[in-house]
Amino acid sequence: ETKHNMVRLYVKGVFMGYRRGKTNQYEHTALLKLEGLDAREDVDFYLGKRVAYVYKAKTKQNDSTHRVIWGRVTSAHGNGGTVRAKFRTNLPARAMGSTVRVMLYPSRV
Repeated sequence: ETKHNMVRLYVKGVFMGYRRGKTNQYEHTALLKLEGLDAREDVDFYLGKRVAYVYKAKTKQNDSTHRVIWGRVTSAHGNGGTVRAKFRTNLPARAMGSTVRVMLYPSRV
């Protein structure tokens, strides 16, 4: 049997929405909930890690219908393990609730 075990080199997360207060919403900062992260103390490992929002488009670019918006984890948000991230271009509102990939690089260890 020569089945290769695929290793996932990223952590799954969900784009929950934008950073906001009661009246103002800041679209330049996205809030992400990461898999297996539920305390502020554990966020430190993820600071500076690259985040990819992968989506499909109708037209092909570079022989692919998949596109990516890249970003970085910038800080913790609250005490429940939610993180803030900034992307090169702001994530579209239709992406709320969809999956993002938090890459395990660059390493700060």
